[in-house]
Amino acid sequence: MSTMTVMMAAKAASLQHFNLKASTFRSRTSKSSNPTVRMQTRIHRLIEDQGIVLMPGCYDALSAAIVQQSGFSAGFISGYALSASLLGKPDFGLLTPPEMAATARTVCAAAPMIPIIADADTGGGNALNVQRTIKDLIAAGAAGCFLEDQAWPKKCGHMRGKQVIPAEEHAAKIASARDAIGDSDFFLVARTDARATSAKTGLSDAISRANLYMEAGADACFVEAPRNDDELKEIGRCTKGYRVCNMIEGGVTPLHTPEELKALGFHLIVHPLTALYASARALVDVLKTLKENGTTRDHLQKMATFEEFNQLVKLESWFELEARYSNLKSVVGVKSR
Repeated sequence: MSTMTVMMAAKAASLQHFNLKASTFRSRTSKSSNPTVRMQTRIHRLIEDQGIVLMPGCYDALSAAIVQQSGFSAGFISGYALSASLLGKPDFGLLTPPEMAATARTVCAAAPMIPIIADADTGGGNALNVQRTIKDLIAAGAAGCFLEDQAWPKKCGHMRGKQVIPAEEHAAKIASARDAIGDSDFFLVARTDARATSAKTGLSDAISRANLYMEAGADACFVEAPRNDDELKEIGRCTKGYRVCNMIEGGVTPLHTPEELKALGFHLIVHPLTALYASARALVDVLKTLKENGTTRDHLQKMATFEEFNQLVKLESWFELEARYSNLKSVVGVKSR
């Protein structure tokens, strides 16, 4: 049996599992005369160049700028982190798509040299709402998004009490997102949270869903919250296309290096909460010190210095711009006399 025959049989089996036909979803290929050529996004090119891409999470313009200055080639706006930083609340379905799009605009402007993927949660509703969410993120400058199959109100993938919508309903949302993307430089990740719904069948259901969502038009699949290395290996073996893995400190998935996850078959590694947790710890510690001592005089090593912070926000470049336009104003003033 040829490789192509095996692939076609696997595709048919995936769709049959959910009583769907392959014609339900349009092709993900570009409008090129060669139907095998797909649209290449910045994220596609990074994966091809690097083999595996490590993306730390950010949640505002400053954290995004630091991600870029630290040398990372991509970043991720975590819904969990944004709900915490913007609202002071947990990842419990409280954040709205317009709030994510507004943050994406400032984050992408603060880190213009690297692609930023945003967390679109469930897309804001049905397949029609998804199109507006996608177009808003594209307009904000995002280079892609995660779109998940949780029932609303959604929760963090490593929390208890999650439910998922029917697979065919989310596949339709993925297809709708693909149509909204068109020829834009935008990488679509289909996430499934089905693993958490059943200890017995959750993983197999999640893998089937991931493959269905790839058929519907996703660029990569993301099976959230595998419990151990055996589950990571099975996801790497049984899902199609590019794969995303989530590394959350204190979560249910064991922590690994990018190279270890590459060996298991993954391509995009997200550390969505590392910066948030580090920032929260630093804030708690230094404010505790201030409350107890009334001063930070003997604990300055816990903070960035005035000069270090000014370098982070590139203060000198703004002084240079001020001087440039002040001098230009003086020259123009002399010529106009």
